Amino acid sequence: MKIKKRSPIKEAPLPQAGESVRERRARLYEDRIETPLFVAAGMLIIAVLEWWRVYFPSPPFPWVMTAMAIGAIGFLLWRLRRTLPSMRQLKLAEEGERKVGQELEQLRELGYAVLHDVPGPSFNVDHVLVGPVGILCVETKTWSKPVDVNARIHFDGEAITVSPSGWRPTRDPVAQSRALASWLHGLIKQSAGRELYVRPVVLFPGWWVEQGKGTTREVWVLEPKALKTFLGNEARRLAEEDIKLASFHLTQYVRAARREAED
Repeated sequence: MKIKKRSPIKEAPLPQAGESVRERRARLYEDRIETPLFVAAGMLIIAVLEWWRVYFPSPPFPWVMTAMAIGAIGFLLWRLRRTLPSMRQLKLAEEGERKVGQELEQLRELGYAVLHDVPGPSFNVDHVLVGPVGILCVETKTWSKPVDVNARIHFDGEAITVSPSGWRPTRDPVAQSRALASWLHGLIKQSAGRELYVRPVVLFPGWWVEQGKGTTREVWVLEPKALKTFLGNEARRLAEEDIKLASFHLTQYVRAARREAED
């Protein structure tokens, strides 16, 4: 029996800067360009077929065209069946990252610099915080929740388990966050010339996260709203000059990586 699931995000994230412009641009493309483009392509194919019949006379072949149409429709349905779940998952992931991003933006008033979508060689770091307690490498995981079940995430300091089912993810978010934090540490050391503390953090928006023994040591696994409390309980690790130095070099790195990707 398939378990019904729902999004863990109860309130839609607020719009980001420039979001309405991006949406208008997407709608403009869909409304003004996409449909005429497909119509023009279809008419071009028909015109080519008609000119082919002029120079190479032949009787109509509706059965062949019908078979081709059925094949194209079948391919479309197959592609939709395979693509729609991924699109729904991407939409859920986007909502989660936006929601977490808005929570993290509130930490600027506490002296934290906030960066989003820091590009790596073949991956992205969802969020990076640079502030008094150090540098936080934040990975967002937006998992759908089963309907009518009080599901929770339990973290024992090493592994994540979803209760009451006892399910564990095949791709370990804790190991992933450690790897990302290690890469970020190396990047900062190379660019800023400093050994600065980087803590891996995994955030699960909309989930209740149970903390087991040892969970406040190397890796934090939290619901986003709990992050501020955890930060408040930590001792200061970075001086103001180190915060500015790391923020500057990370910002320069992101800008250079974006320019390189656009070229």
